[in-house]
Amino acid sequence: MPFRRRQSGAGPVPYIWEKSVIRAVVFDFNGVIANDEHLHLVLFAEQLATQGITLTEELYNERYLGFDDRGCFMIAMMDHNKPCEPKLLQTLIDRKAVRYLERAAQELVFFPGVVECAERLSAKVPLVVCSGALRAEIELALEILNIRHLFQGIVSAEDTEACKPDPEGYSKALDLLRQSIPDLEAEQTVAVEDSLAGIAAAKAAGMHVVALPNSYPVDKLQAEGPSSIVNNLSSFSHWVLERI
Repeated sequence: MPFRRRQSGAGPVPYIWEKSVIRAVVFDFNGVIANDEHLHLVLFAEQLATQGITLTEELYNERYLGFDDRGCFMIAMMDHNKPCEPKLLQTLIDRKAVRYLERAAQELVFFPGVVECAERLSAKVPLVVCSGALRAEIELALEILNIRHLFQGIVSAEDTEACKPDPEGYSKALDLLRQSIPDLEAEQTVAVEDSLAGIAAAKAAGMHVVALPNSYPVDKLQAEGPSSIVNNLSSFSHWVLERI
């Protein structure tokens, strides 16, 4: 499907599709729906401290942002030459999960326009969530927002063996979407992502990707080659509706 680069510099939208048809949408969760990266940073740091590892915000953003819990803990332990037996790894994951649910009910913050975006798009096309977050975390957020019913399904960390940038999660998201659109092609699907790993994963699954500059600056997102970059979820919903 051909693309052309926009010539003017008006706004952070580096690509426009010459030809496109969108029949389904996949939402990332952290950094797209839930503005909870700081909470994850605090909880990762809390658990890694029990292993003698100090996690700074700079290190988290540069090295671990975009990984699921398993990937973050495994890589952090390897980076610091710490043994990470499966039992210890699961303990760290489970402790962080409990702490997240304890704090999220009171502290969870969402990006503006989430509800309106989901409502507008679900009236036209099926939606799913594909995230490295745990299912309970995703379900909690969608229930707080009262939009769980707008999503056909969820692919969470428990559903995959490999985290983003591996395309496994997005391939499973396509399988979910094909329950309602059996002839759906990957290139008829768009994912909305905020991370470099997420962009790479969706592209590897054959999807188009629209990026939001919520976690990375536009130049870093652009280097990953998304189909487009938009400022917010309102602009994303408009972008999709133009292509249905």
